[in-house]
Amino acid sequence: MPTDEKQPNEMWVPATRVSVTDPDDHPYKVEFLRYEPDSPVTGPLRDLPHVCFTTDDYEREIEGKEVILGPFRPDDTRWVVFVMQDGIAVEYMQYDA
Repeated sequence: MPTDEKQPNEMWVPATRVSVTDPDDHPYKVEFLRYEPDSPVTGPLRDLPHVCFTTDDYEREIEGKEVILGPFRPDDTRWVVFVMQDGIAVEYMQYDA
């Protein structure tokens, strides 16, 4: 959920210049994203909420879809990629084996 307000326990993602929260810390599994003004993220991903799914093969999931960001590694444990699907921003997250 995009926000302009600092949230407790934010984590910094240098690749996208955004501070994020851990959805597991929220009762409804909401992740807050606070973008820096110079973040390379633009458009619907920056302005609208998105949904996230974990997968064991993000390349298969994004085949034929409009990639709007990534794939990239926000840390050393996973790959992340965002697509537009049926007018919705969708994040696919693949953890390393």
